[in-house]
This record gives sequence, structure tokens and C-alpha cells, in this order.
Amino acid sequence: MEDSIEALVAHVQALSGTPEDLTHLHSLLKQREDSLHSQASQLLPFFEHLDPSKHSLGYLYLLEAASSGTIVREQASEFLVIASNFVDTCSAEQIRLAPDKFISVCKRIKDQVILLQMPIRGIVPLRTAIRKLQSSSERLTSLHPDFLILCLLAKCYKAGLSLLGDDIIEVDQPRDFFLYFYYGGMINIGLKRFQKALECLHNAVTAPMAQLNQMAVEAYKKYILVYLIYNGQVPSLPKYSSSAAQRNLKNYAQPYVDLANSYASGKFSELESCIETNREKFENDKNLGLVRQVVSSLYKRSIQRLTQTYLTLSLEDIARRVQLQTAKEAEMHVLRMIQDGEIFATINQKDGMVSFIEDPEQYKTCEMVEHIDLSIQRIMTLSKKIRAYDEQISCDPSYLSKIGKERTKFDMDDFDPVPQKFL
Repeated sequence: MEDSIEALVAHVQALSGTPEDLTHLHSLLKQREDSLHSQASQLLPFFEHLDPSKHSLGYLYLLEAASSGTIVREQASEFLVIASNFVDTCSAEQIRLAPDKFISVCKRIKDQVILLQMPIRGIVPLRTAIRKLQSSSERLTSLHPDFLILCLLAKCYKAGLSLLGDDIIEVDQPRDFFLYFYYGGMINIGLKRFQKALECLHNAVTAPMAQLNQMAVEAYKKYILVYLIYNGQVPSLPKYSSSAAQRNLKNYAQPYVDLANSYASGKFSELESCIETNREKFENDKNLGLVRQVVSSLYKRSIQRLTQTYLTLSLEDIARRVQLQTAKEAEMHVLRMIQDGEIFATINQKDGMVSFIEDPEQYKTCEMVEHIDLSIQRIMTLSKKIRAYDEQISCDPSYLSKIGKERTKFDMDDFDPVPQKFL
């Protein structure tokens, strides 16, 4: 048995050069796939005879087979060292010949770092794996959600931004799309980038779906909370949302809809009552922290309204008008809002007076001009891509056939064999 593995290793060493050799090697590896899996426990010693950068395809088949069995806790660290080194040094061209095998190995890396309660160890390998697997940064892979969940578990939210900044156009599996944008929303929430969080959650909620799924429901709950924090009100779902989402989402998120209605009343007592009624539900959904931020945002919004009416106010007046307990509490809210750039004001510590001022940003600095220019360039690039995809779809035979059938049905439905004027 061992001799046959040694023979296969020799083939891997000899056939990892030219594209023709790799094609032949791939065929051999496929034939030996079941045999490799049956010998999973015997494969680890053979990795030292292969160079992961030169023999990537063969190394991948052996590594996938070795990781297919049960990995006990004592072996997990050794596996992670071998697998992480492979991901870092392997040839992108070779692993793309067997993408399913590569994805399987990377998912085992994710499983093992979670098992060891060290999710941070999987972040760099998975990010590297994604870049090697992608044909372009616009393609969503099955590893994107795994990478983001590790960032969440390790609380390394900023690491997730390295992928969330990409414009995703190509999607292989709908499930990956929903998970990617749901986890992306959570990472942006963790960084308090609420506008970006809304963009991610919006994509998960409004994506095409034949029937409602749990990911869309959970995304919608957070979508409501983040909209209240960021904007103060929750708009209706856009018309391009699926009919399944428009008909059913609210039914599965009723406590959150009730919270939004209580928030709209502007009454803190009503909002607190709604939270207390649904506290268990919010806790079970792990959204109670966001719910508390919703309450805080109502205080902020009340203070922001005061800036539109008054030039100066005492901290006592602010506390009374916003329904805060003390002037000290009002000062804390005002200082935090100034720090976050949500209002522009100064506080006179001697007399406890707050002076509201205009936004000092004139939007004419070099940095702002550069930011606007980059945004315009990005929008123009996206617009060109959308036009290209539109043209591609409009020429697709399947699309034309479907449209033709729908038009024929429409024409027949509108046809009146006996016009009224002849009756």
C-alpha cells in the first residue's frame, strides 16, 4: 500500500512542470482519489517529499485526503501548520485545476481554528486562499463567508474590510451571497460603520429569492435596527425586492417592526416598554446591544433637532427637553456627538451653556476633492460594467426565449376576438 503512495508521489514530482504534464497528473490523481481517502491516516509523512510551491496540484490532493478523516485535537496544530504553509506558497494556476479540493482544505482550516478556539490563526490563510482562488476581485467564492466569520469570532473587524471593499459582480452560489453580506453587515456594525452596514444588509434583504430564507430574515432584523440608529426611520422595501421578501419578512420580524413604530412616536416611555416586552426575543437573537444603541440614537436625534432651533442652550434645558435625568448625562451625550461629528458645538464649562455652530467643513480641501474624484471614477467604472452585463444578458438565448414567451402570452391576453365597437 505504501509503495503505491510512493509511486504516486513520484508521479507528482515528475509531472508538475508543463500544462500537458499537469493534465496527465490530474487524471491520475482523480483515479487514485478513493484510494487516497482510504489511506488518509498514512499520508502525513509523504508531504516532506513534495514542494508545495512546485507540486501544488499533487500536494493538494494528498492534503485534502489527509484532512478528510477525523483530526484529533493533538493533530490539529500540525495540520494547521502544513495547510497554512501550503496555502501561502502554492501555485494559484495549479490549485485552480481542482478548486473544490482547495475549498475543502480551506474549510478544514476554518473548522480546526474554531475547534482550537483560535479563529485569528485562520484569517491570513483564508484571505490568501481567496485571492489565489479568484480569477478577479469581483468574484465571490465559497470561502468569503468563512473568512468573515473568522474575523467576527476573532473580533478582527478591520481585517474583514480587506475583502468587503471589493465590488462583487460574479456569484457562484446564492447561499454564499447571503452569508457574505450578512456577515459583512455585522463586521461594519462592529466598526460602527452604519452606512456600510446598511449597504451590506440591504443586499441580503433585497436579493432575488424564490422563498424566504433564514439569512434574509436575520439580516432584516439588523437592517431595521441599523436604519433606526443611522437614519431614524425605516423605509419600505424597494420594488425590486423579491415578492417573498415583501410579503413575509415583517411577519418573521414583528418585534423589530413594533420597535420601529415605537421609535417613530418619539416617546421614550413607549420605546422602553416595547423593549421590555420583547427583551427575551432580542436577547435570543443577540441583538440587545443594537437595541440599546437604538435608544441612544433617539436621544441623539432629539439633541440634533435642538440644533435646528436654538443657537445656545444650557445643559439643564437640553436634559429637560430630551428627557434625560441630569445635566451631566446631557453633557455626556453632547460631548460624544461632538466627538463623532454628529453635531458641531462648544460647551462652556463655567456656566454650562452649549453653543451650536455650523458645519466647519467647506468641502474644498485637497483631500475632499480627491475623495469626490475617486468616488466619481468608481461610479463610472461600475456603470460601464453594468452596461456590459446588460448587453450580455440581452443577447443571451435563454433570456430572449423567456422574454419571447412572456410577450406572446401578453399579446394573447390582450387580444379581443370580438371588439366592443362591433357588438
